[in-house]
Amino acid sequence: MPDQTSPAGQRPGEAQPRLTTRMGIDTEELTGRTFPYQFDRSLVDDVDLVAATPGQDINWLEDIHLMYEDGVPAVFDRYTNAFLKIHFEIPAGREDEYARKVLITHLREGNSYGIWLKRRHAKFPQPELGPWRAGSPTTGDHWQPAVQTDWARPDGH
Repeated sequence: MPDQTSPAGQRPGEAQPRLTTRMGIDTEELTGRTFPYQFDRSLVDDVDLVAATPGQDINWLEDIHLMYEDGVPAVFDRYTNAFLKIHFEIPAGREDEYARKVLITHLREGNSYGIWLKRRHAKFPQPELGPWRAGSPTTGDHWQPAVQTDWARPDGH
């Protein structure tokens, strides 16, 4: 992959030092890193959206559109509730297609912050990477509530 940096001068995969205080939030801030497919269109060109669609229900893709976060093209990852910025040039007329390809790649590779949280907090067995990736390991088999040390229930509760 070419030696590219994001507009903030961050290389793909580098950690960011802290969250900003802006109103919006994006995946790069939540995960502390970027991903190569955000910068290199060739890494998502071959994604077959129909084959990648859970249960072959193509209708869910109709809700995924190219949007903008901080003036940068982005796709909304509803599992994280954050934007995934796209830093490569998108061909005119194919904006939604590439937003969908980037999102599917993000989900298939398990890079969604929502998937990361699922590994620790899923309360019932489910595919870790969702229906987007065949053979995904199962998570949530042995959920236990978190236990805080040095904490006692208040009297009367």
